[in-house]
Amino acid sequence: MWTRNFTLYFGARTISLLGDAMMPVAAALAIGQVYGIAGVGYVLAVWTASAVLFILFGGVLADRLGPRTVMICADVVRIVTQGAVAFAFADGAPPYALLLVTAFASGTAAGMFEPGVNGMVPLVARDPQRANAVLKIAEAITQLAGPALAGVLVLTAGPVLVYALDAGTFLVSAVCLLLVRVAAPRREPADVLSDLRRGWHEFRARSWMWSVILVWVFWGVLVVGPYVPLSSQVIGADYGWVMAALGLGTVAGGLIAIRLRPRRPLAAGAVALSGYVAVPLTVALGSPLPVLMAGHVLGGCAWAFWSVMWSTSVQTQVAPDVLNRVSAYQVAGSVAGMAVGQALAGPAALLVEPRTFLLGSATVAGGVVAALLLIRPVRALGHGGVPGTGGKRVARRPSRLFYSPAARVPTRERRGFPRRRRAR
Repeated sequence: MWTRNFTLYFGARTISLLGDAMMPVAAALAIGQVYGIAGVGYVLAVWTASAVLFILFGGVLADRLGPRTVMICADVVRIVTQGAVAFAFADGAPPYALLLVTAFASGTAAGMFEPGVNGMVPLVARDPQRANAVLKIAEAITQLAGPALAGVLVLTAGPVLVYALDAGTFLVSAVCLLLVRVAAPRREPADVLSDLRRGWHEFRARSWMWSVILVWVFWGVLVVGPYVPLSSQVIGADYGWVMAALGLGTVAGGLIAIRLRPRRPLAAGAVALSGYVAVPLTVALGSPLPVLMAGHVLGGCAWAFWSVMWSTSVQTQVAPDVLNRVSAYQVAGSVAGMAVGQALAGPAALLVEPRTFLLGSATVAGGVVAALLLIRPVRALGHGGVPGTGGKRVARRPSRLFYSPAARVPTRERRGFPRRRRAR
């Protein structure tokens, strides 16, 4: 798996994820000190909303120009926006309008960038599940180091250095992606609306995909969306360490996902996701720091395993020529609810005590898991597809075969067993 292309892509994702992991803590502490919970919530909501608005066009451009090109351009935009925020903090408290404008521009770039994340994996790796698990471990390590580093830097050096380092991570990411060599896409010319309609048709044809996204709206609005603004204020100075524990749990979940290949990946991921209930629950109960960290380790492990199962299912069930557009629709649906939840965090904190709200978030998280397991296409989806996808019956492959768009490599052969001849 560790080819030149995958190594460069892995480096690009890891360094940019480190900067991303630092930003929630930096925003919660730096912006929160000046503008409060509502200020943090509105900035995060603008970032998320702009990402949702432009992510569909990012999918179209990625299928037309190639995901690598679009991702490099998005990194360049974020170098400028994060550098501007760093300069603004250097002069004292930055104008809130500037924070909103840069959040909008940075979110737009993130929306253009995100569809290519899924689209690049099959281009640079032969085994998508293993690649996704390794990338999730890298994300977890950055979640382990980034929040703690950001918390220390904000308290000792201020937000200027944090935002400047974030701009530097996008620069390194752009250089690594520039060195990746993948084939340019070859497609018949079509207008943007036709591309969007094709992507929507492919998305709608997969009942397991749109049903999960529909459930995920509630997850975004009531669980993960308001979590950062509310939990950062409840936990206080220990917030960075608690987020580091979440990253440690994500490392464990990624390691499990490398080895474990369930026959029904989404069903197994949904069962594992039940462990995430511990994240808002431990905060809501006012648990001591060791219990908080233990709950976040469990939640991080659950979240990582679900994420790998979901990403691999998308990459292996969608044709490569429409993968970026379909990814754009599913990502847009996933984060739309998060934007609403972030925007409502401030008003909700005025009406309901934050710990009470987080207790409700834990209840909703349990309900989301139950809803996912009640959806038949989610329970039935295997590595080779299930009946009912787009009205067509897809033949099931043997459970020991793992499908990859780039290469169909039998699991037995990857583990060192000789390949057996099959009678035609």
